[in-house]
Amino acid sequence: MATKTHLLLEDIIQEITTNKKVPKLLLHSCCAPCSSYVLLYLSQYFKITVFFYNPNIMPILEYQRRLEDQKGLLTFISSKYPINFIEGDYDNDSFLEQIKGLEMEPEGHKRCLKCYLLRLTKTAQQASNNYDYFATTLTVSPYKNAKIINEIGTSLEKEFKIKYLPSDFKKRDGYKKSIDLAKKHNLYRQQYCGCQFSIK
Repeated sequence: MATKTHLLLEDIIQEITTNKKVPKLLLHSCCAPCSSYVLLYLSQYFKITVFFYNPNIMPILEYQRRLEDQKGLLTFISSKYPINFIEGDYDNDSFLEQIKGLEMEPEGHKRCLKCYLLRLTKTAQQASNNYDYFATTLTVSPYKNAKIINEIGTSLEKEFKIKYLPSDFKKRDGYKKSIDLAKKHNLYRQQYCGCQFSIK
């Protein structure tokens, strides 16, 4: 079942198709499995640059494993759709500062919202100079609150004067398709969100 957000995304895509223009999209990616379906879907309509910015991920070996898997997936997809790639700074201290005092919050609560804000702010800032839209793959996960993520994205759209692409990629079997693609391409499916506090 489609949400209002997903229908809004489809309206934007319809407008893009009608105008026969290919906008530039900076797509924040949290990991290869989540980005798999999203990339195949959006690459039909946008010229995409993947922005891998995840300073929340710990330990560093976990970060590197997810990074390499992301690059490997892009090598495959780029054979059909040309996709650029930017690795953001890995600064775990900035994440720890952002969530200070919220370390023991339950998963999906205030700590996570601060994490979304950190990553989306950096994405919007990066996109504001050279892109038409910014977006995130985070909404493909059933464990992430798409409504709140989209509210953050919309507020950053106003702040950085760059269009935010609203999404709820888990809808219409988006999450299931991402799992199927992860299995097909033998992608590493991590057992926790990323930060040391989510491991528990």
